[in-house]
Amino acid sequence: MSLRVAWISHCPVKGLAVRQLDECELTEAGITGDREFFLVDESDRLVNSKGLGALQQIVPRYDRGADSLTLEFPDGTTIAHDVGFDGLVGANFWGITVEARVVEGPWSEAISDFAGRDLRLVGGSGPAPDRRRSGAATLLGTGSLQAIARALGVDEVDERRFRMNFGIDGLGEHGEDEWLGRRVRLGEAVVVPQGNVGRCAVTTQNPDSGAPDLDTLKALARYRGVIETTEPLPFGVYAAVAQAGRVRVGDPVEPA
Repeated sequence: MSLRVAWISHCPVKGLAVRQLDECELTEAGITGDREFFLVDESDRLVNSKGLGALQQIVPRYDRGADSLTLEFPDGTTIAHDVGFDGLVGANFWGITVEARVVEGPWSEAISDFAGRDLRLVGGSGPAPDRRRSGAATLLGTGSLQAIARALGVDEVDERRFRMNFGIDGLGEHGEDEWLGRRVRLGEAVVVPQGNVGRCAVTTQNPDSGAPDLDTLKALARYRGVIETTEPLPFGVYAAVAQAGRVRVGDPVEPA
């Protein structure tokens, strides 16, 4: 069976709802517009949905050409405004200090009111994947979703809870693990998987409500905990981008 791109996911504001695209531009820094913004707390520390699952109920849309950000809240409230910036902050991003620009506008107050915490929306110098350029793109085979569904005793598992950029149809269970260090063509782009994505509590959360409803971590520990991987509780791989290009759902995927 030929390999194809099954889905393309991105999230303009890290930690909010994942959105799926028909096509994207993949650059060395990641999908254009992906994780363009992120949230920090009172100590300027990165905040994601791990501790605030309800953030996944907020749907972000970012028009990069118009430089306009829209947030849709679950009560139907929509906040749309042009993006402006007001000063810089040294954000603690998983233990690394990165320079970020404080976003000026109505979003921080609205997100804070919704989350019940004082949060600020900031923008980085580019997309903000956890592993920076070495992990600019993430890949997951649909066969791996079938494997974890079987381990959990459910019919299917929503791919959105894993927040992976590209789904791959046609791979055997965890076949993407065999791609580490190899060049893989996705449409017009070429990526090189660097390591396994170790999973955290975010994957236990329902991608619509943010409430924990599936013990993915226990399942991974049970059937993937004994294999040799680059990170514990592995599910999918992260990759550097060797050649930028356009990627569309349905495009062929060709490992070297």
